[in-house]
Amino acid sequence: MIGHKGFHPAIRLAAAALIALPLAACSLAGLSTNDNARLEVAELKNPGSYTADSALVEARGHFRNNNFGHSAALYKRVVELAPNSAEGYVGLGASYDRLRRFDLSDRVYASLFKLSGGTAQYYNNVGYSQMLRGNLKDAMANFSKARQLAPDSIVIANNVELVKRAAATSNI
Repeated sequence: MIGHKGFHPAIRLAAAALIALPLAACSLAGLSTNDNARLEVAELKNPGSYTADSALVEARGHFRNNNFGHSAALYKRVVELAPNSAEGYVGLGASYDRLRRFDLSDRVYASLFKLSGGTAQYYNNVGYSQMLRGNLKDAMANFSKARQLAPDSIVIANNVELVKRAAATSNI
């Protein structure tokens, strides 16, 4: 059953427990479906004024501040200016996930896979995307691949625990 905020209640509960943990490019902290202005990709006022590096720096800041509409617009600018920037694609996919624009994040992750292959970060982010959608089995499959590639990653370990708790709560 999906709660009133669009997330499975078990996922919301598990997310609340991890708000304080740094989860790199993917975390649930601060996502609010009540703030519709923050759930849409922003429009850059002067996109030509950005370099790939300046857009990347600003995008990181907006993402850290849970302003995913602006981070998406800026990460998009990064990949336009630097099409081989894996970090740009990772940030763009994560921003779209946080905006619940899974149609767009799927396309970004497909491009990321073509660019850098099946890295631990790729599988972690795809797993996180699936978890946000409530696809816990797909999430766990991706986190398992990520864990095989980076067995010491605390981020991946935390995400595996999130899925386990969510699955136990929902009887999946």
